[in-house]
Amino acid sequence: MVELHYLYGKPHSCGNLRTYNEDFLVQELLPFAPTGEGEHHLLHIRKSGLNTAAVAEMLAKFAGVHPKEVTFAGQKDKNAVTEQWFGIRIPGKETPDWQQLNADNLQVLASHRHSKKLRIGALTGNRFTLILRELSDPDDVQKRLQQIREHGVPNYFGEQRFGHQGGNITKAREMLAGRKVKDRNKRSLYLSALRSMLFNAVTSTRLSQHSQALLAGDCVMLAGSNSFFVAEQWDEVLKRRLAEQDIQLSAPLWGRGTPLCTGDALAFESRVLEAYADDLKGLEDVGLSQERRPLFLCPQAMSWSLIPEGLKVSFVLPAGAYATSVLREVLDYTDVAEMRWQQAVAEKEANQGG
Repeated sequence: MVELHYLYGKPHSCGNLRTYNEDFLVQELLPFAPTGEGEHHLLHIRKSGLNTAAVAEMLAKFAGVHPKEVTFAGQKDKNAVTEQWFGIRIPGKETPDWQQLNADNLQVLASHRHSKKLRIGALTGNRFTLILRELSDPDDVQKRLQQIREHGVPNYFGEQRFGHQGGNITKAREMLAGRKVKDRNKRSLYLSALRSMLFNAVTSTRLSQHSQALLAGDCVMLAGSNSFFVAEQWDEVLKRRLAEQDIQLSAPLWGRGTPLCTGDALAFESRVLEAYADDLKGLEDVGLSQERRPLFLCPQAMSWSLIPEGLKVSFVLPAGAYATSVLREVLDYTDVAEMRWQQAVAEKEANQGG
């Protein structure tokens, strides 16, 4: 895995993340309102200590439907408190009493009928409310949060995308070399991880070599859209639009077809990706197409305050963005929940070995 460049230099402060599930609250934001009628049921669920797949399985069993009839807009962490939407298709049936699902670790916040299936990615974004504990330098943390509020962070894919110790990258390369993977979701996960790693490599190298300088031929994206165009030369009008965040710099999500940038930008990206020729060919051969992703991520509605436990931070990110990509610029954090899990795995392996 590539050591990623820090936009503001490596943080001075250490601290703890996810000491308790309640320290990491995620709330999904839907881009639509339920219609109130139809064969689909939308459930707004608050869960703690449960992953998305486990809740989907519970809902299918409770509703008496096949698991494929239960959908969700996004996967959410087990070691967190998350408020998440699920869709259940129940054609021609009465509405179940969803409140019977309530338990210590799961509450049904709301339920509505809806006319359409809830699909993966059908989110405006996520609101994060985090508690950072045991901070060694709270002043540095707050200074960095101010910088991030004004200028954003690199839009890196978070470490969870790549699996434990980057295992999803290894599995992707094995799969592209001929190893059969029957599970379609796992195939997609591995390919996405490899594509994400290449994006991170280009983004990190660009920031380390060029900082935030503009390159002739940059592929720029319209804010809040997947539409793009090429800035053959950066004139004052384009620079102003960039400063006003009407347009965004981007980096590649690799696939088949002609690269979407030109000139100096293309030359730079090609140099970085030379080292990954086999990965590029593999992603092209499986049929993925060239796409782009914004180079920077600008958290919205960002606020923070000192509390007795440490520092409480909240912000909103668009769908597909990672809170850990914000936090890595803030402090050198220890993910306590992840550390506990790794210790448990190590102890289990040691006991099995004995």
